[in-house]
Amino acid sequence: MIKKLLNPLFLFFIFIFSGLATYAQGDLMIMPKRLVFDGSQRSQEINLGNTGSDTAVYAISFVNYKMTQDGNFEQVEEPEEGQRFATDFLRYFPRRVSLGPNEAQTIRVQLTRTGNLEQGEYRSHVYFRAVEEQTALGEEVAEESEGISINIKTVFGISIPVIIRNGKNTTQISLENIELDTEAELPKLSLQIKRSGNMSVYGNLTATHISPNGIETEVGLVKGISVYTPNSVRDFSFQLRNAETVDLESGKLKISYSEEKGNVLATAEKSLE
Repeated sequence: MIKKLLNPLFLFFIFIFSGLATYAQGDLMIMPKRLVFDGSQRSQEINLGNTGSDTAVYAISFVNYKMTQDGNFEQVEEPEEGQRFATDFLRYFPRRVSLGPNEAQTIRVQLTRTGNLEQGEYRSHVYFRAVEEQTALGEEVAEESEGISINIKTVFGISIPVIIRNGKNTTQISLENIELDTEAELPKLSLQIKRSGNMSVYGNLTATHISPNGIETEVGLVKGISVYTPNSVRDFSFQLRNAETVDLESGKLKISYSEEKGNVLATAEKSLE
């Protein structure tokens, strides 16, 4: 893979203006933040960038997660019922990278042995783990006890999903059990995203207040909400913004869940009367 030295301003430009496609944590910037193989494309690239002032080394591997109903991830070795791992159908290179300050590198991910794919969705995650002693690893002050010195380090890691889809997408989404809590300092909206079908979903939640005379005001937006197979339900809540500009005791709330490209997958309304 070819490495490129990037101007810090250029890295900053990528991070700010490709927001939906960029994932950053610590000094590692990743673009895009997820890969989806759903057509004739046989390979895709992941772009890594080091925005820090020190050289960083990362080992690259696959890990498998299940998503809990509240949206957290737990690492698993065996797939749950209805879950398929993508690792047997992917290969990637290189498997280790060293990035100097403001340096970038490309990781190539390729499909392989796809003749064995059954219809449905397969998912694994590419994991980037810092493996050498760097300032970015968060070394803490050493503790001493009876002549024994202990170094405490935080190992930095970040992962992005890689999804393979084969066959017709039969997934449907609904938004249910919507509740509004106005007792807290900031109003909070809670709901369940219910999924059925053979593939996962990934999109944005928008809440819009509609006054009795029809004036619409966006009061909530959360991007990048997923429900992965085999999960059928995800519980989600978020604080409303601009709430002071509307009357949450009249009119109604319209909640929509849409793909990043704008295709609306589900809508629901809650009366505030």
